[in-house]
Amino acid sequence: MAEQRDILSRPGPQPDVTMRYGELPDQVVDGWLPARGAGQLVLVLHGGYWRHDVDRGYLASLAADFARRGYAVACPEYRRTGDGGGWPATFTDVAAALDATPALLAAAAPGRVEPGPAVYAGHSAGGHLALWGALRHRLPPGAPGRRDTAPPVRGVLGLAPVCDLAETYRRGLDLGAAGALMGGGPGKHPDRYAAADPAALPAPEVPTVLLQGPSDGRVPIVLTRDYAGRHGLRLIELDGADHFAVVDPAAPAWPRVLTALTSLARPGNDRPASRTETPA
Repeated sequence: MAEQRDILSRPGPQPDVTMRYGELPDQVVDGWLPARGAGQLVLVLHGGYWRHDVDRGYLASLAADFARRGYAVACPEYRRTGDGGGWPATFTDVAAALDATPALLAAAAPGRVEPGPAVYAGHSAGGHLALWGALRHRLPPGAPGRRDTAPPVRGVLGLAPVCDLAETYRRGLDLGAAGALMGGGPGKHPDRYAAADPAALPAPEVPTVLLQGPSDGRVPIVLTRDYAGRHGLRLIELDGADHFAVVDPAAPAWPRVLTALTSLARPGNDRPASRTETPA
């Protein structure tokens, strides 16, 4: 099956506002606002196997669709491998963006962002960063991005997420993307992987939903199944969905993505965890 990879180059809607959380070129955040009133904040982290040749732009259609449905959406950029990123810069950037964005967007758009915890969402390598970001208070002392207190996050939505950095390295996925990010493998840098790999960290402490197609050719679903099963997380398997369908509002899988987001963002709509679901 051909991938819906054209979303990487498809023109998307422009953000309503762009903000800075640092002085470097990649330390920016795009924001999309609901048409009226205040929206639940959704922080969305892009993928691309942490490489500089993929940026946040391909998530514009996703962000605009979320905003059209009443959410306030923020898509941070961060330094990536090939242009100043990798360990530890990618992690310190993402941590700074997650911490700064709620106040930045609320200041840029008064009355348009609901107060309270955000939902973290991430696609592919961004899914890795969303899972990691929600557990920053559980990182080892001195780890890049560590917080002393739990981050203000309501739930995590992982869209075809990279859940296991060590296995991603061992399999050489995307021409060694994990090794490029971490400066080598877990044998060379065990402390780095202990501080950055969701598979090495405790189970998520907030409601977490993972969505992925079994035929995903970029992130093997067996890694997602193993991670979800180990931690009792809800995994929704989407038959016929490729790696990019979970971030494409034009894809048949999109209603399932929206339902999962609602279950995390809207109080009272959480569903039981520790289950794997496939379409009827």
